[in-house]
Amino acid sequence: MACYFYLLPTTLVDMHTVKEFLEFQLLSVDKYSIRTYDILIALGIVVFTRLILWVIKKALFRQQRKKKMDVGNTYAIYQIIKYVVWVIAIALILQTIGIKITVLLAGSAALLVGVGLGLQQTFNDIISGIILLSERSIRVNDLLEVDGDIVKIQNIGLRTSTGLNRDEISIIIPNSLITTSKVINWSHQSKKARFRIDVGVAYGSNVDKVIKLLEESTSDHPDVTETDLVEARLMNFGNSSLDFSVYFYSKNIFRINKVKSDIRRTIDKKFNENGITIPFPQIDVHMKSDEASSKQKK
Repeated sequence: MACYFYLLPTTLVDMHTVKEFLEFQLLSVDKYSIRTYDILIALGIVVFTRLILWVIKKALFRQQRKKKMDVGNTYAIYQIIKYVVWVIAIALILQTIGIKITVLLAGSAALLVGVGLGLQQTFNDIISGIILLSERSIRVNDLLEVDGDIVKIQNIGLRTSTGLNRDEISIIIPNSLITTSKVINWSHQSKKARFRIDVGVAYGSNVDKVIKLLEESTSDHPDVTETDLVEARLMNFGNSSLDFSVYFYSKNIFRINKVKSDIRRTIDKKFNENGITIPFPQIDVHMKSDEASSKQKK
């Protein structure tokens, strides 16, 4: 019993100290004040929000692996959920520290108009980001041709998207550029695409043999899919050569330049083995001598 009477006053003192700490005013302006309690609640909301998002992300990607859903679709859904949750969390934090959102928006209406005009392009990018995430016409791991450069999308943000080009250089793309410009999505409908290699041979070459060698050289490459659809064609009678093209399908879209280089090397090797010449442009220049010119004048 003695221990009880000794501990009780100490506990009351500790509770009183904690209460004073929580109610301590960090900032006070007129009727507005921020207490330690408000800051702790705001931090708690931030931590709880991050925890909720972590759980949602784990659950979404677990479902994606089980049901074999598209990674880009799952990522887009998560990004939309993340932005909505953070908007709600920020509203709760402002309410916690005593800032009424309706009053804040009404009081800063004129300021928001000025900021909106100055940040018009930024808002355009943000709206474009929302469109990309909701429409899902472009997803993570898609291959886009933007401004003549092939880019593999790694991240779709609210304002910008990040991609990696064929030189392993990270490129930051404003979302408005994707939504308002002509963009080729190489992986939108299927994971393979059709490509073409052009080559010219000397006049007098055996056309059937050239077509056969082109198709063999292309079909032998391991990155060429559906080899039965490989097709070589005589395209044109050029100024210095017979112009051929060989068409093929490949899934290695991002590294297709390496695939084309390998096929060209094989074509050159087979042409050399079979005596087929790849010509270079030639121009015949006919010169008239002064003597010939004087005779013509006479």
